Amino acid sequence: MKLDALFFAAHPDDAELSCGGTIIKMVKSGKKAGIIDLTQGELGTRGSKSIRASEAKDAQKILGLSIRENLKIKDGQIENSPRNRLKIISVIRTFQPSIIFMPYHNDRHPDHINANKLIKESAFYSGLQKISTKKNGKTQSPHRPRKNFFYMQTYTFEPSFIIDITDEFSQKMEAVKSYGSQFYKPGNKKPETFISSRNFIEYIEARARFYGFMIGTKYGEPFYTPEKIRLNNDNLFDQ
Repeated sequence: MKLDALFFAAHPDDAELSCGGTIIKMVKSGKKAGIIDLTQGELGTRGSKSIRASEAKDAQKILGLSIRENLKIKDGQIENSPRNRLKIISVIRTFQPSIIFMPYHNDRHPDHINANKLIKESAFYSGLQKISTKKNGKTQSPHRPRKNFFYMQTYTFEPSFIIDITDEFSQKMEAVKSYGSQFYKPGNKKPETFISSRNFIEYIEARARFYGFMIGTKYGEPFYTPEKIRLNNDNLFDQ
């Protein structure tokens, strides 16, 4: 299956928090989008691999994803190794996305930083004929996405563009709240974490309001790209 966009995330729930509204907007416009989670999030203080996998499936339905896969790289051990690059390259060649989204290079969580380097390099190497990968016993053709876009997690940056997600915001938050093991839920007696407080969920909304205000809408999601972008009839997704 060929996808229009592929979203890479270090952990299940990263893509929902950072660009869930953009995913929903793309799907509503008729585009095919997918998420590749690098790890199962097994080092998280709350939840477990099985719980987070179930939550990710629920979120997948809400987002309208064409595919969602988990590469099962060990949480906390995302390395830019030849083996991991081949995993990413094979995925890119399988789905041949025009655009890929990945974490910004600077963030609070080391996994997000390491994921950026791994995915960015793999996206380039995926276009090289002499790097060979196979899928179901067949040699894959090289494919390099036309654009790499970087999404915001904890640390902010000056965005290259902001997507209006006003109409998609409530659905985005529904997908986020699929991860009941991770985020604020009244009555949950598990240890509190950086993302489990009411303040964190309120921050996600406040950030979306801030970037929405910057473009004259109610809610927005910010992205960065070091390259120039061309709009076709104001459609960012036709890169």
